[in-house]
Amino acid sequence: MAEYTTVLLHKETKERLERFKEYTKESYDEVINKLISLVNMMADEGKLSDETLKDIQEARNQIKKGSGISTKELMAKLGL
Repeated sequence: MAEYTTVLLHKETKERLERFKEYTKESYDEVINKLISLVNMMADEGKLSDETLKDIQEARNQIKKGSGISTKELMAKLGL
């Protein structure tokens, strides 16, 4: 059997949660879990892949060695 607890919310917070309900009988527990899932998805979406992190580190190493080109040089090379 599921365990429940009481949560104290400001009236405004409760009203804001109500706007996220997809149907009338949807519980606040369902709404909160849906929001938590969305936050977790968004957090994962912003993470850089290992390959991208490796490329960034490689570019930083090239800059330290002086083998990179400046933004000004790149723009000239691209005709911008």
